Amino acid sequence: MAERSTAAVDVADNSGDEPLAAQADKATTDGAAQSQDAAGKPTPDKGGERKSAESSIATPELHSGHKLARRYRLEECITRLDGFSSWRAVDEKLRRAVGVHLLPADHARARSVLAAARSAALLGDPRFVQVLDAVEENDLVYVVHEWLPDATELTTLLSMGPMEPHAAYQLVDQLAQAMAAAHREGLAHLRLTPGAVLRTSTGQYRIRGLAVNAALRGITAERPQRTDTEAVGALLYAALTQRWPYENDAHGLSGLPKGVGLLPPDQVRAGVHRGLAELAMRALVNDGATASRQEPPCTTPDELAKAIAAMPRIRPPEPTFAAPPDYQRTTYQQGSYGRSAIRPGLAATQPVPAPPAPLETRAGKVLKWGVAALLIAALGLGSWQVANELIQRGRDRVDDPGTSQVDDKKNAGKDTAAGSGKPVAIVGAVDFDPLGQPPSEKPAEIVNSYDGDPGTSWTTNWYASPDFGRLKDGLGIILDLGKVQQVGKVDVTFMGGTTSVELRTAPESALSRPTTSAGFDKVAEGSGTNVALKPGKPVRSRYVLVWLTDLPPSSPGKFQGQVAEIKITS
Repeated sequence: MAERSTAAVDVADNSGDEPLAAQADKATTDGAAQSQDAAGKPTPDKGGERKSAESSIATPELHSGHKLARRYRLEECITRLDGFSSWRAVDEKLRRAVGVHLLPADHARARSVLAAARSAALLGDPRFVQVLDAVEENDLVYVVHEWLPDATELTTLLSMGPMEPHAAYQLVDQLAQAMAAAHREGLAHLRLTPGAVLRTSTGQYRIRGLAVNAALRGITAERPQRTDTEAVGALLYAALTQRWPYENDAHGLSGLPKGVGLLPPDQVRAGVHRGLAELAMRALVNDGATASRQEPPCTTPDELAKAIAAMPRIRPPEPTFAAPPDYQRTTYQQGSYGRSAIRPGLAATQPVPAPPAPLETRAGKVLKWGVAALLIAALGLGSWQVANELIQRGRDRVDDPGTSQVDDKKNAGKDTAAGSGKPVAIVGAVDFDPLGQPPSEKPAEIVNSYDGDPGTSWTTNWYASPDFGRLKDGLGIILDLGKVQQVGKVDVTFMGGTTSVELRTAPESALSRPTTSAGFDKVAEGSGTNVALKPGKPVRSRYVLVWLTDLPPSSPGKFQGQVAEIKITS
């Protein structure tokens, strides 16, 4: 069968299956008389005999380095289970990572897997990890899909603790809308677990394995819309409580106490957002019962999406910037402006000295009036000199207006562009990736780029070419200056080799940090290991973007940027 070429996104999915270490347990579960549905809830297995027969099918003997269609080179086996295997691979034609599901052409589920993959590929919704190819060739059936190396699984996010209300709201809203769109096209997921959901650094959630993951495991449902809606409700419940809403532990989460039934989220954890808790209960199979009142259950993703839209808006938390490690509050910020700092333990023995008494003597009064007279005289003299200079310039313009105006413009431009040359403090910084894919570009190291120590640095992820493997136009660091200030020059020191860089600034009127590259204006560019970026005209901004556009080699076949130090002067 001919390959179906695509022009899909240049990033991909981490594989939709469990690691090899858990395969023995999984194989036992799949072959037993009990199985789990898409929400992880135990359900009777109606196809036990069929599954036992399928489990005897041998997985094709493939190895790292094997190439499919002279294009897809297998790199690492992620899952080998029930007659099929899942791999991380490289598309050598487009130079990008991909994921591949493989199974024998005579496998009992081969036809349904091909049909599911081709149907999912036609959806073309960016909220789903895209199917790139579905091929039957040389007694093999394989499905090629995107691979998102920088995305974070919801399983990982949930292991860190419950989500704050706005994050949980974004999760359920995006999942409900995505699944509603899929069901309108006749597609169901049926295995929507935390491992099937990925989050990018921009907060976008992407769902992998639409229709395909269920087809690989032979999972079906009489009411697919209800099944997927309950799965979204279970994910919301887990996001609010960090507990799985059933008795059995699943996906790295503890289940509910046995014998008590489905507890409302606010009875499992204190402080849960009431509206989201009720929404989770309406999506789960519990006759629509909520913590506070009776509401009709949401039985389809579309009903759930409408219920979410009807909720009051949940505001996001205020953004925070990380301060440099050696940042210390001044005595003014500590409320002790004009007083000596008192060390702990010495407060009783070393009281703050009182300020000197004002000059109330006769000599003091004479001194005050004398100083005042000198100041008035100085102001008068300065005003006379300024007036005299303005009169002289006016006469010069009358004598030679063209030359005088040209000189004034040149001098004004030089004076303004030069700035004062004073250091501008950087109060915080964040990494900026236009594709917005976690785990971002090493955010924990960002402070190294402006900590005053040239021996420390912030390093990007590695890419297959200097132009970021053709995945993006660039990436960089957004620096927060605390307030709108004059940006006269930005000095950037790189490690590792010559690096191309641009200086971009947010408009002076920007009230918050821009979230897209379109929110910044390019004002300077350069290349080297020590680059001085000077705007061609006066620039005032609070948010400054140091934007890397071309990376140096770090090892054979790998390219990385390494920023050692950034200094800004006005």
